Amino acid sequence: MADDFEPSEELPEGGPVKSFLEHLEDFRWLLVKVSIALVLAMLVCLFGANYVVGVLKWPLTHAKGSFPGTNQVVSVRFGANAVGNFTLTDDQQKSFNLGTNRFVAVAVEPLVLGTNQVLGWHVDDDPQAVAAMQRMKVELVNLSPAGGFFVAVQVAFYGGMLLAAPFMLYFIVSFVFPALKWKERKYIYRAVFIGGGLFLVGVSFCYFLLMPVALAASQMYSNWLGLGAMQWRAEEYISFVSKFMLGMGLGFELPVVILTLVKLGILNYRMLRAMWRYMIVIVLVLGAVLTTPEVITQVFMAVPLYLLYEITVWIAWYWDQPDRAKARRTLLLAALAGAALLYLAYQYVWPQLRQFLNWPE
Repeated sequence: MADDFEPSEELPEGGPVKSFLEHLEDFRWLLVKVSIALVLAMLVCLFGANYVVGVLKWPLTHAKGSFPGTNQVVSVRFGANAVGNFTLTDDQQKSFNLGTNRFVAVAVEPLVLGTNQVLGWHVDDDPQAVAAMQRMKVELVNLSPAGGFFVAVQVAFYGGMLLAAPFMLYFIVSFVFPALKWKERKYIYRAVFIGGGLFLVGVSFCYFLLMPVALAASQMYSNWLGLGAMQWRAEEYISFVSKFMLGMGLGFELPVVILTLVKLGILNYRMLRAMWRYMIVIVLVLGAVLTTPEVITQVFMAVPLYLLYEITVWIAWYWDQPDRAKARRTLLLAALAGAALLYLAYQYVWPQLRQFLNWPE
């Protein structure tokens, strides 16, 4: 039964021999199926565009705001309405005496004194209120009558690409596989499986960690230049966030591409080790192209990409070793040393950097 599913060694190619016109016909059907999958996925995202926009706004609502200086910042709320954030002067801090915390939430409410009603206030100890006041206050707006339409098209396109990606990949693989040997198919299977996971890891890393930092840095630079950053164009925000996450996901595919080339014999460990200088330049250029035009976010993107490259080089080195048991012990020691360095950087370097950039905890 196994012979019914696996090609024999006498047949190096996995499929029947076809003429050029037959291959052209298969390619035409590939384009048709990919286009249909993309259009259907875009229609689904177009009908649910409001939900997709809500998802894309999450990094904006969780980005930390910039509060230069060391004076207390007070958030004033009246009922369910936010009045605003106010930075107190030295005299006001002494007069109000709101404690030692830098960020304080104050609730204003009506009070009855005899026959009169007055407004009073009290400190709100709710940690969620204190955390909410430290987030960015940016409103996404449309500045043209057709702005909402362009936003919907953008959401449909980027969301449709992500939704249809598994189906398009399946169609492409089905078109390419007949030309591959059985050994090459196994490598492609593994590359697709691991690559899909790394793509999701890259998008998640960008969405939950890197994107809020990039947006906060953008507002910080605007404030440093003396420019307001309370409103952003919705279509530009959607385009930036979508391209940023897509670029980060594709960047995390780097190990899969390199290791597949190593398995196919195109690259080897010595070549990868010799390319490390060029790789530093490449990841910095990718950070400059895919992120906001400032150094901090570019470095935040370049560092994980280069770490992935180093991990790839170590894996290629492991494959090149005749004594795999000794190589595994060496890799374990290297992984422990790397984890220790990352822990020290998080404990001692990151707090200093956050304080230098005036980013709240």
